[in-house]
Amino acid sequence: MINLNTTFLLVVIALVLCIVLALIRVFRGPTAPDRAVGVDTINTMVIVGMVAYGAAFQEVIYIDVAIVYALLSFISTLFIAKYLEGGEF
Repeated sequence: MINLNTTFLLVVIALVLCIVLALIRVFRGPTAPDRAVGVDTINTMVIVGMVAYGAAFQEVIYIDVAIVYALLSFISTLFIAKYLEGGEF
């Protein structure tokens, strides 16, 4: 039987790998929208990590914080997209 800590460790390793790949896109992205997508992807991975941590260790507060962080990440992504489009706020 697979231990819950082992499963959580595998999830963390996969998330770190995905974050590293997104960081490469942030640093090497040829355009500003590519960098914005990379940052948004990193935000999403952090949210997934918080939910996984909350589920693995049965801490509900991390899931609540992840929901608020997801909302703030979405709003910031909207503002970045509006800025890159050249529109007014």
